[in-house]
Amino acid sequence: MNATPPPPLAWIVVRRGEAASKCTIRPLRGTPGLVFLRYPPPRPATPADFPDALLLAPGAPPLTAADATRPLLLLDASWRHARTMAKAYPGLETRSIPPGWRTAYPRHSKVSDDPADGLATVEALHAALALTGRRDDTLLAHYPWAADYLRLNAPLLADCPADNRCGQSGAPRS
Repeated sequence: MNATPPPPLAWIVVRRGEAASKCTIRPLRGTPGLVFLRYPPPRPATPADFPDALLLAPGAPPLTAADATRPLLLLDASWRHARTMAKAYPGLETRSIPPGWRTAYPRHSKVSDDPADGLATVEALHAALALTGRRDDTLLAHYPWAADYLRLNAPLLADCPADNRCGQSGAPRS
């Protein structure tokens, strides 16, 4: 009897050529529930490759507690490259981190402007899981700016304590 394995918590697509020294998500390789993939994909991706997944993308409808059972697809690259990478995953439903979340990552792009509300990949994963009632602060254990990120976003995380029991809406208080 072949049981279908449960979907991961998140697929994380890492662009080849990203500097390992700047990668915030790489220390999470091997974490149960996280599946790391390389970009570009070996063949064109389809929604069937990522069943019921939500692609995190700027400008999409915000994540809500209703998304709690759905796996996430995160693109790990500079903002300039992430926009191009998203085109390789057509047909996936998209969601975004609502405005107000702040990065602690010291960004210094000389090539393009980063979005004002853009987060480092590990921050985006943490925020997305918190917003959907699955907060896990252990994901930040190897992130050098974890304490600053948690402090900057404390008001947004108030309804989502680290024990994964978010407030009634599963979303931060306004």
